Amino acid sequence: MSQEPGRSAKRSERKEPPIHRGFPIERVNEIAEKEARGIAKRYYRPIYTMHKWWARRLGCTFRTISLYTLLDDETNVSVYEPGENGTLSNFDGEYDGLAELIDQVNLENPDSLWELYSNDVRVDGKKILDPFMGGGTSVIESSRFGAEVVGYDLNPVAWFVSKKEVDTGQTDLADIEEAYESLTRVEDEIKQYFKTSCPNDDHEAEVICYFWVKELDCSSCGNSVPLFNDYRVAKGRYDHKGEQIVLCPECNSFEYVDNWRSECDCSECGNTFNPSNGTSASGGSKYACQNCGQIYSVTDAIGEQDGFNLKLYGLEYFCEECDKRSDLNKGDYKGYKSTSEVDLNLFEEAKKEWENSPELKSYTPDEALRPGHMISDRNPVFDHGYSKWEDMFSERQLLSLSKLLKAIDQIEDQNIKEFMLLCFSDSLRGSNMMNTYQTGSNAIANLFKSNSFDPPKRPAENNPWGAKEGSRDFKRSYKRMKKGVEYGSAPFDRYPDSEGEMVKSNSFNQPVGENTTVFQGDSKDLDYENEFDAVITDPPYYDNIIYSELADFFYVWQKIVLGDEYEAFQGEATPRSDSIVANPFEGKGEQEFEEELTEVFSNVITALKDDGTLVFTYHHSGSESWGQVLESLCNVGFEVTGAYPITADLDKLEKGESVSFDIIIVARPSENREPISWNSLRRNIFRTAKETHKQLKNERELSAGDIGVIEMGRCFQEYSKHHGKVRRGGESMSAKEVVDEIYGIIQEGSDLGEIDVFLDLLEIPDASYDDLNKLTRGTNASPEQMRDMKLYRRKKGKFILGTWDDEKRMAYVQERINGDDESLNALDKAQFLRYRYEQGKSTQNYLSKWDVDDELRELCEGLADATGDDTYRRILGADSTLGDF
Repeated sequence: MSQEPGRSAKRSERKEPPIHRGFPIERVNEIAEKEARGIAKRYYRPIYTMHKWWARRLGCTFRTISLYTLLDDETNVSVYEPGENGTLSNFDGEYDGLAELIDQVNLENPDSLWELYSNDVRVDGKKILDPFMGGGTSVIESSRFGAEVVGYDLNPVAWFVSKKEVDTGQTDLADIEEAYESLTRVEDEIKQYFKTSCPNDDHEAEVICYFWVKELDCSSCGNSVPLFNDYRVAKGRYDHKGEQIVLCPECNSFEYVDNWRSECDCSECGNTFNPSNGTSASGGSKYACQNCGQIYSVTDAIGEQDGFNLKLYGLEYFCEECDKRSDLNKGDYKGYKSTSEVDLNLFEEAKKEWENSPELKSYTPDEALRPGHMISDRNPVFDHGYSKWEDMFSERQLLSLSKLLKAIDQIEDQNIKEFMLLCFSDSLRGSNMMNTYQTGSNAIANLFKSNSFDPPKRPAENNPWGAKEGSRDFKRSYKRMKKGVEYGSAPFDRYPDSEGEMVKSNSFNQPVGENTTVFQGDSKDLDYENEFDAVITDPPYYDNIIYSELADFFYVWQKIVLGDEYEAFQGEATPRSDSIVANPFEGKGEQEFEEELTEVFSNVITALKDDGTLVFTYHHSGSESWGQVLESLCNVGFEVTGAYPITADLDKLEKGESVSFDIIIVARPSENREPISWNSLRRNIFRTAKETHKQLKNERELSAGDIGVIEMGRCFQEYSKHHGKVRRGGESMSAKEVVDEIYGIIQEGSDLGEIDVFLDLLEIPDASYDDLNKLTRGTNASPEQMRDMKLYRRKKGKFILGTWDDEKRMAYVQERINGDDESLNALDKAQFLRYRYEQGKSTQNYLSKWDVDDELRELCEGLADATGDDTYRRILGADSTLGDF
């Protein structure tokens, strides 16, 4: 279904953004390796930490993409120094003005434009589209340049997250703070159920989180079996650094031990036990009854007993009152303890209030879990006793969360209400009963740490509002959101100074999202024509995480507040069947993924202006996924112009194994494509790869893996000029077949020899000795060796190729045939057979004697392509003389 672009007449002078020529990988990676580190994201770009979305690309990557894509005409660019009174930059660097900064970008030295990375750059008249905006990174970074930006995403949760990021630049922080203060009226109502007696005195401390364990009745003796893999509670801290806190299985007291894998004695009851020996068997899929020794499947028992029981056995606390005392160390007022009767009764009180508060039920989800790949196959939560979303929360959490959500819903200002909902929604990652407590880091886990729903045996019940110390609660979500809003109004960047130290810029005067519109919708339905200067995006991955299923966790809560305002939040769940991803549960595989991605790319190329640019990030392993994306791009009329690695697996690339890349792919609408033989294209690809490798090796400080990715991008460009018109053996080659060959060329380091150069010379009208010199550079061939092989000769200044009808060449071949057949190469054989055919002599004896292998067959195809002489295609058949035809 290759489409002829047919646009070249309109683009005789195509504008070329710098990203087609080069990209400053080293400079970006210098920032990326720091920005990507966990909590560092909050300091580099806090706007992207306001709410969870999966597989977010780094802001520094998309800022650089925008910089190198949007700046193609210096007359439309203004550059300001960051700061309150930002002034036009005077470019004190090594380059002379904007035009030179833009024009000097090339493969060997792409850094000239990098000089503007830390400046407040504005571009007039640019319009950008992101059809797969996800968490909004590309939309936000493009908007920071003052471009008009349009974003789409099918998933309502992704749309809502991106919408609020866009809104940060137009939101008054004072309104946010006022709304938060209004919500504190429910703080005490929530925190009254997260109190415990302080071990130091007769007063109460705040509970950070509670520790629960699931229990099942033994299928043999009926004894209650708590599902402990081991009895670790937390890591010792403060005065107990280096120790572990463990639970005594006999009396439920907490003990400090030096080694949790060794036997210890309980100081409370004298019980001797080994904390590493829990009640799990078979890697945790079965329990081992401590009473009778029965080993039985956990999920089978849950099914037979219609669920599981929960036992509250401990908690983490913090005492604000003791925090004020100078005679206590922090370990005295922040710690862990076993639960008491008072703690158990407090939960029952919360549970009773929840059961007697029907008016709050409308502020919690009542939807059933929707079967799907992530929920039914990858981690079958139904087998673990979960059937509704509310099953993932305790009654105390449901009570607390419903009170908080009701208060949020009563905020009058819709924009501010949505920001508070954003905080609430993101805090759900910590406030649920699908989380565990991380005994290595002493913190509540993140629900989506494994990008799936993992039913825990030991749920941790977080304080939804949050204690003075803690994590992943509403209070801390609010603080992150507040920083995100501050950033949106006055964004900044962190970058390395001349000494390599990371520094923070002053705030930019250009807020985010000023001229940006985001839509919830299907990109397969895009209806734009010749409108956008660039499309910058991060498309879905072939068979990666199915976000729609995970996003339902947030959606069922968000729709409670947003359902009356937005149609996208009136469904039972997020759209799934229309998502572009290989989803076996929906009966969608490789073919469906490729067809749907191609459909969007078709809309994209229509939406782009004639000289527009497509840039997208891509991640996957192996030539198969590369082939799919290249096929989709080329089928609709794109030409790939480059590929730049964000990360690359060097070891795998060098070993020829499947390679996992985070890459940037650059493409543009293709001009008219020309037919070409695979042999000719292969030689072009090899030369392109070798020249690229040489340029990068000499001029850039890049790893071999990074160089390999860039080589592939340049090779893809060679192929995409001829997509649908590459012939081998009379058949058209697909992009996937070509990608496999390109992998081999780059990974195996194959080289060009005399025969390859000879074929190139055959394709050049009136080839000359100068052509020979140029073609042999960087190959294993030399003019001297080719002269000795009689592949060319010079007579009275005339350059003569050693073809089958050249007497000197055929005399050389005949001499070799008379001497030793093993010294013959494929070209000798092919030309000799062609000569005998022309003389009307039989070739059968030679065909029987010589091994007609793939090399000889492919060479005959190449000779036919290069010379237009189809006789080469026939000479390897049965006995053939001139009279046979």
